[in-house]
Amino acid sequence: MAQQTCRRSTRAPRPIENCTTGVRRDLAPVVYFLCLALMYGFHLTSPPVFAKAATELLVVETKSGRHELRVEVAETEQQKAVGLMFRTDVPVGTGMLFPYGKPQEISMWMRNTYVSLDMIFIRADGTVHRVAENTVPMSEDVVASRGQVTAVLEVMAGEARRMGITSGSKIRFRTFASQ
Repeated sequence: MAQQTCRRSTRAPRPIENCTTGVRRDLAPVVYFLCLALMYGFHLTSPPVFAKAATELLVVETKSGRHELRVEVAETEQQKAVGLMFRTDVPVGTGMLFPYGKPQEISMWMRNTYVSLDMIFIRADGTVHRVAENTVPMSEDVVASRGQVTAVLEVMAGEARRMGITSGSKIRFRTFASQ
């Protein structure tokens, strides 16, 4: 039986075990995944494959009038953890509501959130406590309620200002005590 030789060398043929011109076949999967990691970055994660929550009508009452929004309601811990992450757009007139059972200090962040948002922190009676406008996309900085609230409403950056939402505005929705 003839011995296999390395054919890519200009030198005299040598046994394939000594051929250094190619990638070892057992390292090919490692090299492939390393190349993928370099191309897409080590810090990025894949978007989860969760279905969007059903939308419901939420009403905002401000000095400029009554505004209706179609909001997704993040009821489960999993929905709250993902929120609006990985979205490339939050259309005008829509948002996401994060209701919590009891008044508490609530902190949010913008990890894996590609668009700037306005975060509206809401008290148990539906009164707006605080508005954090134009949050920084992809930031891990904490955006805190700075007081006891029971919900956070996230809308596209600029929407709170457009609708005139300020501290004291009223939110009408099934989760708030005073309707």
